Formats: sequence, C-alpha cells, structure tokens
Amino acid sequence: MAKDPIRVLVTGAAGQIAYSLLYSISKGDVFGLDQPISLHLLDIPQMMGVLEGVVMELNDCAFPLLREIVATADEKVAFTDIDSAFLVGAMPRREGMERKDLLAANVKIFKSQGKALDQYAKKDVKVLVVGNPANTNALICSKYAPSIPKENFTAMTRLDQNRASSQIANLLKVNVCNVANIIIWGNHSSTQYPDVSHAIVNVNGSVSSVADAVKDDAYLQGDFITTVQKKEELP
Repeated sequence: MAKDPIRVLVTGAAGQIAYSLLYSISKGDVFGLDQPISLHLLDIPQMMGVLEGVVMELNDCAFPLLREIVATADEKVAFTDIDSAFLVGAMPRREGMERKDLLAANVKIFKSQGKALDQYAKKDVKVLVVGNPANTNALICSKYAPSIPKENFTAMTRLDQNRASSQIANLLKVNVCNVANIIIWGNHSSTQYPDVSHAIVNVNGSVSSVADAVKDDAYLQGDFITTVQKKEELP
C-alpha cells in the first residue's frame, strides 16, 4: 500500500547547505525509498529569486518521490502541517561581529520559528536545528514551541560526538560502533566539552568504561578534549 506524502520543511533553502541537503531528501535517502515527500522551502524575501532556481533544478531532477514543492518566505505557509523540519537558516557570524550580536540576531529568528512550529506544525513534528550556535538555537526554538515535546528537538552536534567517538575507537583499536554514550556539552565551538564520564566501550567482547579502558586520565582531560574542540584549526 502506497504511503501518504510527509511534509518536510527546510529553512535557509536557497543557501549552500540546504542545496546539498535537498537532493538527499528528495531522492529518498533520508526518509526511505518508499516515502513520498512534500517539500516546504523557506527563505527570506530577498532570496526568492535564488529559491525559484532551486525549485527549477529539483523539478529537472524529476524525483519520483517528490510530490510537491512549496517555496515561500511566509512562515505560516512553510510550517503548516509539517512532519519534519530542518532548520538550516541562521545568521552567520560576520567579521567584527561580537558573539552577543550573533546570539541576538539568532534569538529573533528561532523565536519566530519556534512560535510557528507551535502554532502551525503537527504536534509530533521532529526538528533538527542545523544553524549555529545549534544548541542555543534549538533551546530557543523549543522554548517558544511549548506544545511540541522537547525530545523532538535535536541540534546538529553529532559531528563533534562522532569526532570524540572516533578518537577513542582509534586509540583502543576498535570499531567506532563499539563506543557509546559520549556526551558533547555546549555549542559547536572551541568552548564545547566532550564528556566520557558515562561512556562505555566494547573491547574484544568485554564492556567497560572508557576511562578504565584508556587508563590515561591526562589524555582524556587534555589532548582528547582539545582535539575535539579545535579540530577545524588543526593542519
């Protein structure tokens, strides 16, 4: 039996990150090869010309699963009845901009989108916040969408978690799937804190804490943390 289309929102849809994401969503890589998609694309009014070009390219691809494209600068239209949201659009940090100015600009964006989620989206909508600072933006969005369960909001700090898990796996010479429960506290920045205090690892069939397996507290409190925090700065 054919599935009904799900409504998927991507904000900042005319930007480069969304451009690379839309193909995977429309092709079926994200929600499954049997799941039809109604794609909602949101961007600011100044980007509507670019967004029209994105829509043309999506139509040219003739994706069998892509049943509808809604391109808009209106949050009500974009958020109505959506099942999933990728909140990609955010204010980037420009040269000379202080962090407080960046946060203030993003509060405005994610407060508005949180209210739109609360008012127009389905109550079981799943939300992935991509725009940095992702954790803070996700918190703001969730605060202004009180009718949406908090567990339905996720911030894209998975990259940092993957980096932390890979470091431990490489050190212990195990597959990364054998490392679990590493936590990243804070935003994707040099102030984030990768935490292995609850992490476990399976080494040759024996499960233990990461701390017991590594047996090097100086590394876990030193190079391990700084490598995750500052990997973009490494040569």
